[in-house]
Amino acid sequence: MPVSGADATLGRQIKGPSAVGSDPRRFWHLTRALAVTEFKLRFFGSVLGYAWQVMRPLLLFGVLYVLFTQVIKIGGDVPLYGVALLLGLVLYTFFSEATGSAVTSIVDRENLVRKIEFPRLAVPMSVVLTALFNLALNLGVVVVFLLASGGSVRWSWLQLVPLVAILVVLAAGLAMLLSATYVRARDMRPIWDVVLQVLFYGSPIFYAIETVQQSAPDWVAKALMLNPFAAVLQQARHAVVSPEYETAASAIGGAPRLLIPLAIVAGIFAFGYAVFRKAAPRLAEDL
Repeated sequence: MPVSGADATLGRQIKGPSAVGSDPRRFWHLTRALAVTEFKLRFFGSVLGYAWQVMRPLLLFGVLYVLFTQVIKIGGDVPLYGVALLLGLVLYTFFSEATGSAVTSIVDRENLVRKIEFPRLAVPMSVVLTALFNLALNLGVVVVFLLASGGSVRWSWLQLVPLVAILVVLAAGLAMLLSATYVRARDMRPIWDVVLQVLFYGSPIFYAIETVQQSAPDWVAKALMLNPFAAVLQQARHAVVSPEYETAASAIGGAPRLLIPLAIVAGIFAFGYAVFRKAAPRLAEDL
């Protein structure tokens, strides 16, 4: 069949850069390759190697544990306070690392983005995956610390899988939004640093939501639990540390209200993907 003049002139249409690309398998393999490479190179040449990833939350844990059990003494009446504190720090470290590093991820890989056509979304998603690798290491430390503190293995530990999945979806949505926005608005990094600090002190990490319920009006604890991170952390403490901790449903005032933080997670992910997808074709030009 003869080729029309327009087709002969233009040839085969070539797709430009996009967020995911046309081959999901290529997107996944590239994301994993970038994450594994970053994970291996992060502590390359370090004497302690991967041990630093475990030591960082442990050092912060040691300082806060002494402060809140010996000086301020707000954790004395909380069951297995040390384990609950460590779990909170480990989950926060993942969230902070996944979103904080994702802010500049596109700019940090400027040479790659400018020269090679590949699914752009692989860059921020590789950052989240690297943080997930680190989370797996740190959760192992939590388990050891829990068993050493007198805790026991329970079937409820399996709840940690969907809870971490929810946190990953939240972090991924924010990673897409922040990385795409930072390319044009470099103010995003200091702004997000402040947001992470607010999240740290506004979430029940070094204090228990039960303490807030006893010392503040009832609505304050329920409002704090609207934060998706706080809801995940509270349920994780109930499932992993001790059943003496309230469930997230109880702390927020009923299971139906959990739909609010879940809707926030879904909304952030959808909005983040929409923003990144729109920005992806022009990322190289905007750098």
